[in-house]
Amino acid sequence: MATADHREAGQDDPESEDEVYEVVDLTEYARRHQWWSRVFGNNSGPIAEKYSVTTQLMMGGVTGWCAGYLFQRVGKIAATAVGGGFLLLQIANHSGYVQVDWKKVEKDVNKAKKHLKKKANKAAPEINTFIEEVKATDFIKRNIVLSSGFVGGFFLGLAS
Repeated sequence: MATADHREAGQDDPESEDEVYEVVDLTEYARRHQWWSRVFGNNSGPIAEKYSVTTQLMMGGVTGWCAGYLFQRVGKIAATAVGGGFLLLQIANHSGYVQVDWKKVEKDVNKAKKHLKKKANKAAPEINTFIEEVKATDFIKRNIVLSSGFVGGFFLGLAS
C-alpha cells in the first residue's frame, strides 16, 4: 500500500512524476496498532499475547463457572432419573408387579462388559491419534492463566 507522503519544495504541479511514496510494512503496523490485531486476529500465538492476565482469568472463570453449573444441574437431573427409575423398579419388584431374573441380568451385564472392553481396545489407537492431533496439553501450557481460571470457575460452578 502506498500513499503520497509529501511534495518536494517548489513543486506545485499536481501532475508531477517525482512524488515521494511511503511504503508501509504491515507486520510493523500490526505490532504498533493493537486494533489491527483485534480486528484481523493473530492466530500464530497463544491467547496470553492477546489479552491481559485479568481478562484471561475472567474469561476462564466465567466459562468455567457456566460449564460447572450446567454439569452440576444436568448431573443432578440424570442421577435423579436413574436413581428414581431404579427405586421404582425395586418397589415394583418387591410388590410383585415385576419379576426380575437377576441371573439373566448378571449374564447380560457381563456380556456387555466384555463387548465394551473389546470395542475399547480397538478404539484406543484412534483416540490416542486424535488426542495427539488436538494437543490439548499444548493449548493448556500456552494458555495456563485462562485454563487456571476455567478450572477454578468450574469448581465454583459445581459448588453453587
